[in-house]
Amino acid sequence: MWSLRRAAYSHLRSQGCRVGTLRACYTKVVVRSDYVENAVGIAGPIELVSGVCLLPKRFYHSPSSHVYFHPGSQSLSSQAGAKSSEDEEDLEDGFSELETPDSMDSIEESNRVEEVREEFVSGPDLSDVDSEASLNELDLSDAEAGATDEESKKKRSPMDLFWAIMNASHVESGLEQWVAEGNHLGRSELSFLMLTFRKRKMYGRALQVSEWLEKNKQLTFEERDYASRLDLIAKVRGLQKAEQYIGKIPESFRGEIIYRTLLASCVVALNVKKAEEVFQKMRDQDFPITTFACNQLILLYKRFDKKKIADVLLLMEKENVKPTLFTYRLLIDTKGQSNDITGMEQVLETMEAEGIKPDIFTQYLLSKYYIRGGLNEKAESVLKEMEGFSLKANRGACRNLLPLYAALGKADDVSRVWKACESKPQLEECAAAIEAWGKLGKIEEAEAVFEKMCKTWKKLPTKNYTALLRVYADHKLLSKGKDLAKRMADSGCHIGPLTWDGLVKLYVEAGDVEKADSILQKAAQQGSIKPLFNSYMVIMDQYAKRGDVHNTEKMFHRLKQAGYVGRLRQYQALLQAYINANAPAYGFRDRMKSDNIFPNRALEAQLAQVDAFKKTAISDLLD
Repeated sequence: MWSLRRAAYSHLRSQGCRVGTLRACYTKVVVRSDYVENAVGIAGPIELVSGVCLLPKRFYHSPSSHVYFHPGSQSLSSQAGAKSSEDEEDLEDGFSELETPDSMDSIEESNRVEEVREEFVSGPDLSDVDSEASLNELDLSDAEAGATDEESKKKRSPMDLFWAIMNASHVESGLEQWVAEGNHLGRSELSFLMLTFRKRKMYGRALQVSEWLEKNKQLTFEERDYASRLDLIAKVRGLQKAEQYIGKIPESFRGEIIYRTLLASCVVALNVKKAEEVFQKMRDQDFPITTFACNQLILLYKRFDKKKIADVLLLMEKENVKPTLFTYRLLIDTKGQSNDITGMEQVLETMEAEGIKPDIFTQYLLSKYYIRGGLNEKAESVLKEMEGFSLKANRGACRNLLPLYAALGKADDVSRVWKACESKPQLEECAAAIEAWGKLGKIEEAEAVFEKMCKTWKKLPTKNYTALLRVYADHKLLSKGKDLAKRMADSGCHIGPLTWDGLVKLYVEAGDVEKADSILQKAAQQGSIKPLFNSYMVIMDQYAKRGDVHNTEKMFHRLKQAGYVGRLRQYQALLQAYINANAPAYGFRDRMKSDNIFPNRALEAQLAQVDAFKKTAISDLLD
C-alpha cells in the first residue's frame, strides 16, 4: 500500500508541491455555502485552498456549508443527480468525458478516444466487480415468498416475462396478466427480469416492477431489495428522491448496503459533495470501510481531484482495507491519463507483487497508454500477452485487440484477429472490427463487416450502426452516412443519443456545422432522453474555432438547459471563442465563481489571454 501511495504522490512532487506527511488539519479551511448543482472545483494557489484529509473520522461537512479540503491546490463541489429516462436504451453520457484536457487542442482527441472505451474502466465496478453492492439485484434464490405453491406454477423461459411486460400497455397490467395465467413469479425470474431491464437501461420499468412487487406483496423485501429500489430511484428520479426513500425503509434494513448503494449513485451522478457526505455518514454509523466504498471515491476523484486519491489510499492502509483488481485498474488509468508511464508501471508492479494478475481490461488500459505515449514495443508486448497461446482459446480478448492493433497501424494483425472471429462473430467483435478498419482507413473492409452483421442478425442494435456511422464521419463520407441513417430508420432501429452523436459528427466533419446544430436541437426536443455531452461539445468547439462568440454562448446555454453544468470543458471552449474573436470576456471569473467553478492551469492561461483584450483608458483613446 505504501508503494501505491508513493506512486499517487509522485505527480505532486513533479509539480513542485510539498507533500510530506499528511496532517489531520491545515492552516486554512475554505467554507462555501453557495451550493450549486454540477460544480467541479479545480485549482487555486496551494496556500489559499486547503483543508482536512480523509484520515479523521469526520469530514467536517454540514448540509448548509461546503468545506473544501485537501493538502494541495484543488477543491471540490458537487453535481445534482440527473434523471434517467424510462427506456433509455442508448448509452448515457456517464463517464464518457474523462478528464479536463490540458489544452483546447487535446479536447477533441480526448473525447474521441475515451467516449467509447470508458465502459472498460467505470463499468465493471458498478456491475461485474462489485455487483453484489452496486446492482443490488433481487437474490437469485427462489425460496422466498412469492414462489408459493410452486408445483402448480408454470415454468417458462425467463425472457417470456420480459416480453409479456414489454407487450403490455403498462408494467402493472403485464405483471398481473402473468400471474393470472398461473405463471411462476419467483426470485429467479424477477432477478433475470430486473437484470434485463438494467442492461437495456430501462430503469423506469424496472422501478415500476419493484414498486408493484412491494405493493402487491409478491415478494418479502430484504435489504438488497430495498437497495435495488434505491438505486433505481436515484437513476430515474434523482438523488434527492433516493435520499427521501431511505427514510421509508424499515430501520432494521437500513444498513451498510443501503448507504453504499447511495454512495455509488452519487458517484454515477458525479455529485462529489453528496458522495463525501454519504461516505461520512457511513463512518458516523460505524459501518465498516469497504474496498467498494473506497473504490467509489477513487473513481470520483480520478475525474475531479486526482490529488485526493492519495488520501483514500492512506485511509485504506489505516483501516487495513485491501485493494482489489478494480482499485489497481483505477490507479493505472489515473496514471495513464496523466501521461505518467513510470507511475503506471509502479502500480502494475505493486499489483503483481500482491499476487493480482492483470485482466484483459487492465491490459487494455496499459497498451492504450503505451500507444498514446509512443511506446509501441511495450504496447505490442502487452497485446501478445492478451492474445495468449491462441486467439481461439482466448476469444474474449479479440474485441479489445482489434482497435488497439489498428491504433498501432497494424492492418495485418487486425485482419488476423478478425479472421479468428469471422466464422462465428459476436456483435461486440463486429463493432470493434468496424472501428478498427475505420481507423486504418479501410472503408470497404468496415462495410464488409457491417454487411456480414446484417446477414447474420435480423435486427442490429443501435451501437453497431453507429460504429459504421462514426467511420463515415471520420472520413467525411457524408452521402454514405446519410444513407446509413435512412437505413437505420427503415430497419426500425432505435434512434437515440448514440445515433444523434454520430449524425452530429458526420455533419461537423463535412463542414456543415449549422446542419449538425439543427439536428442536435431537434433531437433535444424529441423527448426525455437527452443528447450526449460530447454531441454539444463537438459543435461548440467548432463555433469556438471560428471565434463565433454568439453561437458558442448559445451552445453553452443549451448545455446548461440539458443539465450539463459545472464541467471545465464547456468553459474552456467558451473562453477559446473569445480568444479567437480577440474579444474580452467581461465578468468571466464572476460567472465561473457563481457556478462554483475554479480554473485549472490551462483555464488560467486562457483567462490571462482574454484579460489582455480588455480596453484601458489609453487603448480606448488610441483606438
